[in-house]
Amino acid sequence: MKDANFTNLANRWVCDLVPYTPGKPIEELERELGINQSIKLASNENPLGASPKAIEAAKEALSSVHLYPDANGFYLKEALSKQHGLPANCITLGNGSNELLVFLAQAFLNPSVGAVYSQYAFAVYPIVTQMMGAMHQEVSALPAEHPMGLGHDLRAMYAEINSNTRIVFIANPNNPTGTWLSSDRLKDFIGALPPHVICVLDEAYTEYSEEPSEASQWIEVYPNLVVTRTFSKAYGLASLRVGFALSHPNIAGLLNRIRPPFNVSGIGLAAALAALDDQSFIAESRRINQLGMDQLHKGLAGLGLATTPSQANFVLAHFPTSVDEINKRLMSDGVIVRPVKNYSLPNALRISVGTQEQNERLLAVLARSL
Repeated sequence: MKDANFTNLANRWVCDLVPYTPGKPIEELERELGINQSIKLASNENPLGASPKAIEAAKEALSSVHLYPDANGFYLKEALSKQHGLPANCITLGNGSNELLVFLAQAFLNPSVGAVYSQYAFAVYPIVTQMMGAMHQEVSALPAEHPMGLGHDLRAMYAEINSNTRIVFIANPNNPTGTWLSSDRLKDFIGALPPHVICVLDEAYTEYSEEPSEASQWIEVYPNLVVTRTFSKAYGLASLRVGFALSHPNIAGLLNRIRPPFNVSGIGLAAALAALDDQSFIAESRRINQLGMDQLHKGLAGLGLATTPSQANFVLAHFPTSVDEINKRLMSDGVIVRPVKNYSLPNALRISVGTQEQNERLLAVLARSL
């Protein structure tokens, strides 16, 4: 193809972006190494899969793939409205919650304003901020020796907020650390924010948390709060890409101006609606996850490895030195985990909770690798 350079035409801040790196797919690893029967504990997927109800609804929706989906997602919004006790005009649907983070950046960030987020927080926060050429302030996380080491330091984050701050990103529980914030501390923080600052509370892993989230109930009191959720984790619909944001109607109105038409597929809408109706599947997912968390924490401790407290569906394990060689050995044995060097944690691996058998295999291979 003829050589061409378009970087001089693009926005400077886009040229400086480092793309998000997802977990390595099983197919790619097996193709590269010529192996099979690999397991993936890298992307925090639900090892139980999806609710049978959701799968059946997705199959039924296949008969309508020649038709455009409901652009407004009426029935899914109606169900979410009942679940969270908010009017439907407080809901914005997204192609995963990641797309909603993009919408928020597009709506409220530009080169003259900025965002605040914690060190070791989800990598998409700085990406969407830089995407808009906005100023961004990464705030040091709590020190490792703190009971919630590597977690959000709300006092330090609040201290960095100024007249140019438009968004503060908070993940609860946080990815990739698994650390969390209590409802009382979060509510105090949000209540203290000036009205020109929008708090984006990312609750992608909240279904796994021991403390049920009440954040959607705070929106009536704090109009500058946006809560984002996803069907990709506990609901097991990662491939279908369905997420939603709960916010004041005026914020939802702005996001829906940006939202592309038909951004959530008809299959995704049908599966998410059915998944929402199967809370027994979520309860079982939470139970299996807790058993797996206990199994991994105990097994990793037995190997002499420290872990960060987590209320998500993954464990952050810390090693004495760089994990590059250990990660290669794991992959050669068909076990995919997630190095987090891109989070400035070169000596750590993020390990998703799998089935009991998958967790046992991970621990056995890790013992040999060490």
